Amino acid sequence: MMESALTARDRVGMQDFVLLENHTSEVAFIENLRKRFKENLIYTYIGSVLVSMNPYKDLEIYTKQHMDRYRGVNFYEVSPHIYAVADNAYRSMRTERRDQCILISGESGAGKTEASKKVLQYYAITCPASEHVQTVKDRLLQSNPVLEAFGNAKTLRNDNSSRFGKYMDIQFDFKGAPVGGHIINYLLEKSRVVHQSHGERNFHIFYQLIEGGEDDLLRRLGLEKNAQQYQYLVKGNCPKVSSINDRNDWKIVRKALSVIGFTDDEELLNIIASVLHLGNVQYGGEDSGSAYITTETQIKYLARLLGVDGTVLKEALTHKKIIAKGEELMSPLNQEQAASARDALSKAIYGRTFTWLVNKINGSLAFKNASVIGLLDIYGFEVFQNNSFEQFCINYCNEKLQQLFIELTLKSEQEEYEAEGITWEPVQYFNNKIICDLVEEKFKGIISILDEECLRPGDASDITFLEKLENTVGGHAHFLTHKLADGKTRKIMGREEFRLIHYAGEVNYNVNGFLDKNNDLLFRNLKSIYLSICLAKLMEILMSKEPSYVRCIKPNDAKQAGRFDEVLIRHQVKYLGLMENLRVRRAGFAYRRRYETFLQRYKSLCPDTWPNWDGRLVDGVSTLVKHLGYKPEEYKLGRTKIFIRFPKTLFATEDALEVRKHSLGMSYSQKTKYRKMRQSAIKIQAWWRGILACREAKRRREAANTIRRSVFIKGFIYRHQPRCPENEYFLDYVRYSFLMKLHRSLPKTVLDKSWPTPPPALVVVRYICHESVIKTIIDSSRCEMRDYKMVASEIFKDKKDNYPQSVPKLFVGSRLSDDCANIIHPSPQYAVPVTKYDRKGYKARNRQLLLMANSAIIVEEAKLKQRIDYSSLKGISVSSLSDGMFVLHVACEDNKQKGDVVLQSEHVIEALTKVAICAEKMNSININQGSIKFNVAQGKEGIIDFTSGSELLIAKAKNGHLSVVSTAD
Repeated sequence: MMESALTARDRVGMQDFVLLENHTSEVAFIENLRKRFKENLIYTYIGSVLVSMNPYKDLEIYTKQHMDRYRGVNFYEVSPHIYAVADNAYRSMRTERRDQCILISGESGAGKTEASKKVLQYYAITCPASEHVQTVKDRLLQSNPVLEAFGNAKTLRNDNSSRFGKYMDIQFDFKGAPVGGHIINYLLEKSRVVHQSHGERNFHIFYQLIEGGEDDLLRRLGLEKNAQQYQYLVKGNCPKVSSINDRNDWKIVRKALSVIGFTDDEELLNIIASVLHLGNVQYGGEDSGSAYITTETQIKYLARLLGVDGTVLKEALTHKKIIAKGEELMSPLNQEQAASARDALSKAIYGRTFTWLVNKINGSLAFKNASVIGLLDIYGFEVFQNNSFEQFCINYCNEKLQQLFIELTLKSEQEEYEAEGITWEPVQYFNNKIICDLVEEKFKGIISILDEECLRPGDASDITFLEKLENTVGGHAHFLTHKLADGKTRKIMGREEFRLIHYAGEVNYNVNGFLDKNNDLLFRNLKSIYLSICLAKLMEILMSKEPSYVRCIKPNDAKQAGRFDEVLIRHQVKYLGLMENLRVRRAGFAYRRRYETFLQRYKSLCPDTWPNWDGRLVDGVSTLVKHLGYKPEEYKLGRTKIFIRFPKTLFATEDALEVRKHSLGMSYSQKTKYRKMRQSAIKIQAWWRGILACREAKRRREAANTIRRSVFIKGFIYRHQPRCPENEYFLDYVRYSFLMKLHRSLPKTVLDKSWPTPPPALVVVRYICHESVIKTIIDSSRCEMRDYKMVASEIFKDKKDNYPQSVPKLFVGSRLSDDCANIIHPSPQYAVPVTKYDRKGYKARNRQLLLMANSAIIVEEAKLKQRIDYSSLKGISVSSLSDGMFVLHVACEDNKQKGDVVLQSEHVIEALTKVAICAEKMNSININQGSIKFNVAQGKEGIIDFTSGSELLIAKAKNGHLSVVSTAD
């Protein structure tokens, strides 16, 4: 529990930044991070937001035991963890029936990719599974190494840096099992294909193919086992990395491809090899300035690998098509232009291949009509020494995400206050809509100006783009250039830079390359509004879901365990907007807990609530806080929760609890010591009494044996005489022996005649045992009834309104009249009259529901209308009200079934209990509030709406739904 760690707050810091007394201090924030990082506590909350520090070492906090610890537990009852976020999203999806998403952000090397892996692993291990579900789990997990190979690269900051944004939907069926997925990729860094900075590498897949590829494969692809031979792999001067095993990773990727469904990856590898060959295409220059290709070998390989004509390919790499007065002309390119065209083609091929790969993965995970948890793994805010178009796109995306986060956080806070009846006080915060508009506004925003400059005829360049920005948005408060700046600012700004003042701070962007990166030479005819469209679609997806947030922080650039670089961390805290997040969360009350949780923890501090409080929870909490001396301005009591404004109030309460625990502990210690001494004395006394008793028993036994030897013989002689002193011991022994023999071989049924022959005096015992067997049979039927009632209690207690009325009523084997029951053969295990509602029009028809050994059948006067095999019964839905409606969900792939079956029964508790036991579906009964969705036919869906009213009413509503008004019990 979060409160349990408050006593160690001086050593391990706060588990929730909201409880920081000085919550506006960045120094206090970072010091709390330092304390926790020093103790290997890498997770901390800001309310419901998880802050994660990359430890750069393995921690034993991701085992199956840890997963079980967080499974199904309230968010604040255990210490902060990525599993807590994952489980909270999963439970919200299941209980609230609303799609969820987990947004993971942070700069390169902060651990975003690892965080998303941990979430996937948690769902793969803890969610329900079947053979099909296991296949889907494997594909979800194996999609990671494939996407990392094609989308990740070694950078200066991270050896496995994601160079694309990834949004993955994990799809769950109504049982909560993962059944599919869908991936959307954003902002792939295609420029890395043709250029890498010093100390960086191209995408992993190129090195994996060269290092791990079999000799026959490389020979077919025309490749050598040496990365230094390829121009696209040597620009970063870093072909090998000590922390990366390309050969082993190649095996992992090939296995993952087969799991996902790539039965033949020849085509994919042809394309990857063709990119390397394109990079080795070299040009010479003619006297006229036209370029020509000097490496014919590469063209031959490219023609074969890409399946194109070599002559056509050569012309495409050395000429450009011009349309003049309706005619197409081929104009030769110079060496520089040809090299740019070659690089543009390489980037386009790789970009399209990556998109095709993602679509292929999506095809293997496709599933319809499922609940969803989304995972967004995207770059955090980036500020480098030299920021270009890539940083502009990334920071614009983060600007939009920050806008979304603040809006949703404030909305969530306001909704909780209103639900609890607490007055909402408006929060002042920086609204970054002004920055978003500066970037994305139509016709006047930076993106629109960039698109226009890319498409206009004439000599458009990065400098003309900068000049147009100055003329169009030069007066904006969040925009600045060298030309518009004052003398002091000009000294630190280049003439080719413009500055944006983001929510997280100032960033200078160098315009060199903006036009080329925004508008590839291959696609001059396409408008470059792709970024805006993608982000708009992403925002739409996120707004439709309930979000959770994970903010990842990198503790140092050296990737060293235990090293805490305060300057670097302060930079990330600023650009992740964590202080703004904390300020918004602390605008009202720092701490809020449900009454039962608060009272259970602190009840020992008040004599009136200790040891137990029998009244209303709100009265108990009110009594407790008054005894503790809470001032009115320090707390508010809502409908189900207590809200405490200041952390110091909570700390004082927690410190008082520690003192109270000590006094309780002393009293407990003394009582424990007394109990131990008393138990010791009792054991000694019992031991001595046992010795005395054993001595006395031995003396008596010896005396009895002496008497028996003489008495037993005399008793046998007089055994046929009436009972007398001479034979009474012998007769008692004979009777005892008979009773023991009867006890060991008692007949099991009433009809069993194999009774042992009794002595004359015990003939009546036979009739007594006969009655006992009959009584046992009656008791067994009662046990069966008890079992049925226990199953009904487990399924419906406190979940369905009319369950209490079913408790005193006995369950029977049939609810049909004798006339109906006699014409049904073979006899069913259970039979009950029901009303069936047609899927079209919802017309009511009288039917009988019969439960057989392997199926449920619906009949009309002994005429079979429908058979539902238990194996094709996916689940059962019933409302939480007192009506008798229920839906049998049938598998869509069963061609014998037309859709789900809608039924009503006056004995709904009894009927569904019998169905659950016969079909072994005790865990497949879903009790819904408000409405039930069901399949009318393949691809069509119907809805039953439930409301409370004065009388039962079932009719088709104007909206086409089946409306059920249930009486209140």
